[in-house]
Amino acid sequence: MRLLLTLILTILPLPAAACGLALVLAVDVSGSVDQREYRIQMDGLAAALRDGIVVDALIDQEAQVSLIQWSGSSRQEVSVPWTQLTRVADVYRLADAIEAAPRRWRNYSTAIGEALALAIKAFADLEKTTACDRRVIDVSGDGVSNEGPPPQNMRQVLRQAGISVNALAIEEEGEDLTAYFYENLIDGEGAFVITANGFQDYPAQIRRKLQRETTRQLSRLLPH
Repeated sequence: MRLLLTLILTILPLPAAACGLALVLAVDVSGSVDQREYRIQMDGLAAALRDGIVVDALIDQEAQVSLIQWSGSSRQEVSVPWTQLTRVADVYRLADAIEAAPRRWRNYSTAIGEALALAIKAFADLEKTTACDRRVIDVSGDGVSNEGPPPQNMRQVLRQAGISVNALAIEEEGEDLTAYFYENLIDGEGAFVITANGFQDYPAQIRRKLQRETTRQLSRLLPH
């Protein structure tokens, strides 16, 4: 009997571990972002992850979080791989890793569609081992996409995969990036854009964004 049970456990696949939220943090490192602005983004993002509301929400959902740096065509990278967050120490280690992540590119264009494509692949890789209730891409940037496939072309694939996209528009040159992100980038249930009035406003707004993004909506918790 014991041998039979061992054989069954060997043959049957193990159930995927569950999580409430899988979140890709996609950070703009294109040529329009100087070194000071890059530092503001990474330090601000790390500080936002350490916010008490965000920490509690991530742990409550046993969230999986990853960081992507994105720039021009063919220049997108997973800089911090999927990290499961079940304790305060996990969140702080993730924040430390993001804070310490070296900049991958400096002088290239803005390929938001390719950043989304890499995020979609990252979710597919995660799904091989972990099933998550929500899949969200958090895109922050200071310019419109000017290289590679337009971000709106990714919407059908995103919807088929059940992935939502939210955005933080860093307004610098009066081009109404917020409206562009509304019309061409965000997608999915409850998708939203938050505006930062320049990079100096980024830390406060990314904190607001993560608080809103990581907190589970009441409608998701109530039976239908």
